[in-house]
Amino acid sequence: MLRDITLGQYYRTESVIHSLDPRVKIVATFSFIISLFLVKNFIGYIIAGLFLVFCIRLSKVPPKFIFRGMKTIFFILIITMLFNLFLTPGIPLVTFWKFQITKEGLKLAIMMGIRLVFLITGSSIMTLTTTPNNLTDGLEDLLKPLKKLRVPVHEISMMMSIALRFIPILMEETDKIMKAQMARGADFESGSLMTRAKSLIPLLVPLFVSAFRRANDLAMAMEARCYRGGEGRTKMKPLVYKRRDAIAYLVIVLYLAAIVVLGRIFFT
Repeated sequence: MLRDITLGQYYRTESVIHSLDPRVKIVATFSFIISLFLVKNFIGYIIAGLFLVFCIRLSKVPPKFIFRGMKTIFFILIITMLFNLFLTPGIPLVTFWKFQITKEGLKLAIMMGIRLVFLITGSSIMTLTTTPNNLTDGLEDLLKPLKKLRVPVHEISMMMSIALRFIPILMEETDKIMKAQMARGADFESGSLMTRAKSLIPLLVPLFVSAFRRANDLAMAMEARCYRGGEGRTKMKPLVYKRRDAIAYLVIVLYLAAIVVLGRIFFT
C-alpha cells in the first residue's frame, strides 16, 4: 500500500511535458485545480477529463503508475462520497432506516468523487514530470513579486520542494520498519479497527526518530555547503521560456475558456 503513493516521485523519461518550463507546469496544475472547483455540471468534468487524458498521453508516464496512487486515497474517496450521498437534502430516491438517498445527493457524490480523482491525478502529473530542483526554481520565480513584501520566497519554495521529496522517502522508511516489526511477530492487519490503530504506535516512534535524523543530516549537509538562503545565489540552469512554453500557456487559456463557456451553454 505504501509503495502505491506516487505523489512527490519523479518519473524519468523524455516527453513534451517533461521538457516544459516548471513555471508552466505549476501554473497549469493550479489552473486545473481551480477549474475543478468552478465546474458545476458533468459537461465541465468531461472537458477536464479529456484535458487530463491529453496531458497523460503527452507525459508518456504509464497510466497504471499514475493511477496507482489512487489506492492510497480510496478510503477518503469513499467517505467523501458517502457523506455527500446521505447528507444532501433534496428529492428522495431511496429511503431505508434513517437514511435516504436524494437525487441531488447522488449527483453531488459522483461529482465530488470525480473532482477528488482528477485533483490527485493532475497534481501527480506535475510531480512525476518535474524534478525537485526545477520545482523549487519554478516556485521561487513565480513567487518573486512577494519579495517586495519581505516574504522569504526562496525558503518557502525550498521547504515545499523538500516536503514533496520526503513523501516517498518516508513511505519507504515506513515500509521497511513495518516489515522489520512483522518479522519480529508484530501484527498490523488482524483485530478490530482500534486494535490495529494501537498496533501502529510502536511503528510511529522509530519513524519519527528516523525523520528527525534525516532532517538533521540534511540541515548539516546544507550548512557544510555554506547554504545561507536565496540572497546572492545563482543558478546553474536559469529558467528561460521557449516557444513550446508559450504554446502550453495558450492551451491552458483555451482549456479554461472551454470550461467556462461550454459549461454555461450546456448547464444542467
